[in-house]
Amino acid sequence: MPSDGCHMKLYGRNPVIERLRFNPNSVIKIYLQEGLRKAGYIRQRAKKFGIPLFTVPKSKIQKIARNANTQGIVMQVEEFFYVEYRQLIEESRAKKRTVFFLDGINDPQNLGSIIRSLACLGKFAIVIPKHKAVAVTETVLRVAAGGDNFVSIARVGNLRQSIQTAKDEGYWIAGSVIRSGQSIYETTFPYPLGVLIGSEQKGIRDVFLPLLDMSITIPMAAETLSFNVSQATTLFCYEIMKQKRAYEQKKEK
Repeated sequence: MPSDGCHMKLYGRNPVIERLRFNPNSVIKIYLQEGLRKAGYIRQRAKKFGIPLFTVPKSKIQKIARNANTQGIVMQVEEFFYVEYRQLIEESRAKKRTVFFLDGINDPQNLGSIIRSLACLGKFAIVIPKHKAVAVTETVLRVAAGGDNFVSIARVGNLRQSIQTAKDEGYWIAGSVIRSGQSIYETTFPYPLGVLIGSEQKGIRDVFLPLLDMSITIPMAAETLSFNVSQATTLFCYEIMKQKRAYEQKKEK
């Protein structure tokens, strides 16, 4: 078998099937555990696109995945492809996507959950910084469960400058703050829109505050509690999509 090199791996049925469905050209090879049932679609797509597929013992799967939960499937893929930032901003405006700027998200579980939520709700893109933040890793892709195929992601050297560029292009920038912001339930979001989400521990850093056109808070029934970053991002996405649907329905009447 060819060497695994430094490529990334996807584990589990959903990430593998979504990658085969929407980006098969990025797949290098697939390992299936011996005796695995319901693998017909995977075999069919692999054959159609000429992807090498190996049926191996469970011990081989465990060794490749370092005992991660694979559901008997491991896929080797090319390194994650980040969209060029200018392209992301232009495409998001043309396709009416909201851009989420993530500052200092260090937990791959949170980034993966955010990608999955944005993919499920639709019409979103993500910008992450290169420094002091997690990149799109194998863990992120596993948690995203295939959502990475539906969300454009850019990785930038200077997040503050990137937000300013978006503002220069006409984007409004909303920031998620824990307290003292305008209630998300009383906010009408303008478009094109960018949303800044701060880190799990520190929230939005002071250096970004002058860039905000609005500071938004999710009200809490218990003042001592707060959502984690992925939960807060999901709520923002839901509210944005709810407002967009209401606007479209109003136009149709």
